[in-house]
Amino acid sequence: MAPTFQELAEAKYVLLNSYRKDGTTVGTPLWVAADGDRLLVWTETSSYKVKRIGRDPRVTIAVCGARGKPSGESVEAHAVVLDQDGTELARRLISDKYGILGKLLVKGSLLRRGRRGTVGIALKLV
Repeated sequence: MAPTFQELAEAKYVLLNSYRKDGTTVGTPLWVAADGDRLLVWTETSSYKVKRIGRDPRVTIAVCGARGKPSGESVEAHAVVLDQDGTELARRLISDKYGILGKLLVKGSLLRRGRRGTVGIALKLV
């Protein structure tokens, strides 16, 4: 059975599958936090998933473990790469959800990559 929005929002990890030009999917496990009716994830700005989403905003998401093995079905979603304000919101919500580990990883990333080195992605179920 496909996961509900609530199940995805409460998951420790979600598997984000984006599409290559040839239509094959590439999955990445990511932390996730809810923001109203959308899910926010956070990743490196230069990652290929950001480039793929820029070309094709269709994605699928599923609850998964840290290594990306899905624990159920996936659902279709529409992805949008966020601006700086949206990215700050994603950082804050992920830091809040994941506690001390989330705060340490977000702060460490800011020190290592700067504010423009990472970007938030909003996922809206379709």
